[in-house]
Amino acid sequence: MDFSGAGNGDGHGHGTHCAGTVFGRDVGQRIGVARRVNEARIGKIFGDDGKGQSDMMFHGLKWAVEQRVDVIALSLGFDFPGMVAQMMGEGWPADLSTSIALEAYGANLRMLDAMMALMKLQADSGVSPIVVAAAGNESRRQINAQYRIATTLPAAAVDVISVAAVQRAGEKFAMASFSNTLATVVAPGVDVISAWPGGGLHTLSGTSTACAHAAGVVALWHEHLQRSGIHPNTGNLTTRILYSAQNDIFVPDTKLVDIGKGLISAP
Repeated sequence: MDFSGAGNGDGHGHGTHCAGTVFGRDVGQRIGVARRVNEARIGKIFGDDGKGQSDMMFHGLKWAVEQRVDVIALSLGFDFPGMVAQMMGEGWPADLSTSIALEAYGANLRMLDAMMALMKLQADSGVSPIVVAAAGNESRRQINAQYRIATTLPAAAVDVISVAAVQRAGEKFAMASFSNTLATVVAPGVDVISAWPGGGLHTLSGTSTACAHAAGVVALWHEHLQRSGIHPNTGNLTTRILYSAQNDIFVPDTKLVDIGKGLISAP
């Protein structure tokens, strides 16, 4: 379903790559996570230039709930530092740029929190989607180890599972230099191979790919609970995800504020 006004179809590549990472298939090599997903609802909320407006996301979220989906994956983010930098680059004073960006951030946060609360209220009617979202890519640890930006929206909204990105470091994992901090869990997000529009494979890095990995793992947990005779809902899925995360497989000096509960793990 297109909410961007650009028409159906992926003219950018990001959405196809994330979808391939969620679903998982054998295409000469294995890509992705949840191979047995046989039905999905894809909402296009950014244009083919990779940009969009908040109302596109909100309409997409509302539609997803109406479709009674089980897992909502949001591989996108509100770039607060980028918004401030753009306005300052156009000649706006730093304090005014920051104030306007804060106002926009606050309005989006309030709307997202309200939507999450609405989802919780609808749980009694059997609508209980779990929402996972990308933590954001604004950190710059390669410049300075302390150059860590906090998780952005929509990942920072209440009850959202925020996902940061890690990469292989020998037998262990290390934080991706760009990945934002204060996430709930982490997942692979560097040099991820997945599908691409028109066929073939492509490599991308970002917390979007980490979010897609996490969404696939959540789908596997959903299936696992069903097979165990347990009705999956936001509460029991979140509990399993948090308590099964691995936190003993990271390189020394990894910060707990970076990895949250640890590397998300499948059942």
